[in-house]
Amino acid sequence: MSTEAAPLAVARSPVAPAAEGTPPTVPRRRRWAWLFLLGWLAQVAVRLWLASGQTMPVATPDEAGYLFAARVLTGGPDADLSWGTVYRGGYPLLLTPAFWLGDDPVTVYRGALVINAMISAAMLPLAYLLLRGLRVRRRWSYLFAHVTALLPGVLFYSEFVLTDAVLPVVLLGWLLLIHAWLAAPNPSGPSRRRVALHGVGASLLIAFAYTSHTRGAVFLVVHAGLLVVAVACRWRSWRGAAVSAFAFAAATGAGMLLNRSLLPHLYPDGDNDLSGNLVRRLTTQDGMGWMLSLGTGQIWYQSVATGGLAAVGLVTVAFAAARRGTPARPRVLALALLAIVAGIAFATSGALPVEYRVGNYVYGRYLACVTPILFAVGVAVLLRATRRTLLVAVAAAVALTLLTACVVQWYAGDRLSRYTYTRYDFPETSFLTWDWTSFHLWRATWAGLALLGLAVLASLLRRLGPLLLSGLLAAVALAMVVTATDNIARPLVRESTAHTDLRGRADLEGTRSVALDWNVPWTIRLSQFYWAWWSEGSVFNARDVRPPQNVDMVILAWPKKVPAAATWPGGAPAGWRIADSRRTAEGDWVAWTR
Repeated sequence: MSTEAAPLAVARSPVAPAAEGTPPTVPRRRRWAWLFLLGWLAQVAVRLWLASGQTMPVATPDEAGYLFAARVLTGGPDADLSWGTVYRGGYPLLLTPAFWLGDDPVTVYRGALVINAMISAAMLPLAYLLLRGLRVRRRWSYLFAHVTALLPGVLFYSEFVLTDAVLPVVLLGWLLLIHAWLAAPNPSGPSRRRVALHGVGASLLIAFAYTSHTRGAVFLVVHAGLLVVAVACRWRSWRGAAVSAFAFAAATGAGMLLNRSLLPHLYPDGDNDLSGNLVRRLTTQDGMGWMLSLGTGQIWYQSVATGGLAAVGLVTVAFAAARRGTPARPRVLALALLAIVAGIAFATSGALPVEYRVGNYVYGRYLACVTPILFAVGVAVLLRATRRTLLVAVAAAVALTLLTACVVQWYAGDRLSRYTYTRYDFPETSFLTWDWTSFHLWRATWAGLALLGLAVLASLLRRLGPLLLSGLLAAVALAMVVTATDNIARPLVRESTAHTDLRGRADLEGTRSVALDWNVPWTIRLSQFYWAWWSEGSVFNARDVRPPQNVDMVILAWPKKVPAAATWPGGAPAGWRIADSRRTAEGDWVAWTR
């Protein structure tokens, strides 16, 4: 982003001095190139180290949905996910190399995590470019780019086969490209081609995001709006905008065709109609209350999870959008970013079904793709703003955090303690409250604001301030991710493996088809589809129909006080035997093979 776009008031140290505006020499460029290469490798290594204990999908059903979509794209068997959330094909396309190189489910899964790590680590150079655009010095931009790449919303989710591993990189890449496209003067010759490439690149990234996740629909609308505004304000010519618009339309259309092609392979009986939920919420008073309150909870979470810095970034962007003196192009970008935050927070809340879990009311994953951008803006404020501006921005961030916490408390009330606590939903707040079994709204709020206070104190020190600030933020971010890995990710893998792993009990590689009883809990069903990697998967309801016999394996629900041998209605046909049976905390089941 250009100097003009930095939404900050009068700068103080450490501002990029005039000497830093001169082109670097060749040896200096080489040193920086090595710094970024080694930094990227270090970020990849951190991700692979943290993900070393992951051997199966545990963020169900999301991980399983993306894995099965990638399996279909590489010519593998179907898996019946009917009446579940639709998982799109953009992100699974990135996972296809793991399927070409792996020959068993664990190897494929680990290969997907390597791909995640390589893409997620690209946050380092992108965050550096963002911070440089906000006029932070080179050395501090590099240092805080590492901190940004270590945020739990970036790092923790790279341990799982989720779009959240790549969407932060995609969105930040789009922001940098669309800014370069909008801010460039009217080009001619080679510069015209460069500007056109910026526009095409931004369009392709947005189309990929849309093809990967429903959140991408928000990006799609915002990007289309920016294309229209650029032409209407004569910042770009009709011809220049048409190139970007064509790439945008073509890539989006291809993505829609790809997603449509997956539906019969993964959702033969239909999906859970999240768009219907959104329409109902938008057209009823109770639905609007639900949507606005839950969306507010997502904004609260991003503030607290980043020690208040995302809130500082958010109020700064809002100030840039509202301030009379902000130039038109930065103002439009600020408004676009605010639209993305609001669109994601409230649209995802509107689409959510009532699941009777705490994560319905406070949740961090959906906005995690925007968090690094807001965090970097918050860092720039701490490093560059005058003391008066800094205090105003921090006071506004504190007010925003407290206000959103009050909204959550008012709307959710005792449901925050009565409803199901899913530990996977709270990697950051669990660390802040040092409790991985229950949610504490106000303890997390005060802890997040205390971190913000420490960050402000560190930033006020002249020479050591940036170093202390980066050390504090990096230490907290890494502590959050390491404790989340130890207390959430790895226990989930151990438990899920113990509950579902049939290796050694059945010839899974020779099992070409498996049918699962709908009455088996869905977490068990999806895990069995995963272990039976070479098998065509289908679902039936044993309460209404007899188990199919034209398959190699049938997995049935196991009622209490019923012998395992009596789970086959009317008795098992000749040739069928029990391969395994388990009673687990997730659900009880019996596997039959022939």
